[in-house]
Amino acid sequence: MAQSRQTTLILLAFFSIYVIWGSTYLLNKIAVAELPPFMLASVRFTLAGILVFIIAKSMGISLRITKRQLKNVTIAGFLFLSFGNGVVVWALKYVDSGFAALEISAQPLVILLLMWMLQGKKIQPMSLVGIILGIIGIYLLVSQKTILQQEHSFVGICMIFAAMLSWAYGSLFVGRADFPSNFFVNTGYQMLMGGLLLAIISLALGETWTSPMEWGTQVQLAMILLILFGSIIAFTSFNYLLKVVSPEKVATNTYVNPIVAMILGWYILDEQITLQSVIAAIVLLTGVYFINTSKQKVRSPNFFRKG
Repeated sequence: MAQSRQTTLILLAFFSIYVIWGSTYLLNKIAVAELPPFMLASVRFTLAGILVFIIAKSMGISLRITKRQLKNVTIAGFLFLSFGNGVVVWALKYVDSGFAALEISAQPLVILLLMWMLQGKKIQPMSLVGIILGIIGIYLLVSQKTILQQEHSFVGICMIFAAMLSWAYGSLFVGRADFPSNFFVNTGYQMLMGGLLLAIISLALGETWTSPMEWGTQVQLAMILLILFGSIIAFTSFNYLLKVVSPEKVATNTYVNPIVAMILGWYILDEQITLQSVIAAIVLLTGVYFINTSKQKVRSPNFFRKG
């Protein structure tokens, strides 16, 4: 009975990191059509952080944090959420959700290159093949006429790349910084601080804040799903899987998320999937596979890579 229960939990957890994380691009795309991007992201992560603290307290988990840890979670919250996620949501005003997910799937490539440039890490032959394939895949993706002809699409592409650099640097930062030992508390603080910084950015940019009661039904539903499922349930599932199955199996979400995002964007939002996009996806994800399976594996916190 216990084995059967664990198998069910594992299957549900994989569904979470495959489908729920893959759907966050669609949900953000729906919400940003009506809401200002930084206000949207601020509400999502601030409320998610508060909910995480409520859950942690109900479980008897201490929320204590040192001054140094508070500083570090604030920096990480900015790199991953305030700039990283906020800029991606902003970019979704100009590019399709499936396109954004596929471009972001190149994140391991960016992290590896940043480690090489900043830390002098040697790139192994298998990873080098992955980098070459990744660059070819990105070129095939962004060079499509249907993409370049869309208004402000080039701006969206550059914004997503800037967000990827922020995530990559954040991934290197968290590897050497002091954080709360409990991952749930650590996540809560990063989401709360990232959400508050997003609010400051939103107000500085002059975005108009509105009451949730004024939002459309679709946007309200999208926000609820982003907060409860995209920010809390999927991340908890990710950490659960890291404890019960091999990291290589958990990392398969890197390949599944963009496919889910592309299918949902095509089915629900009528986003176009071209033959060149399919070829780009195959080449790019093959490159990511080579990077992820090399001996010198580089893994960033998947939760913060999501839309």
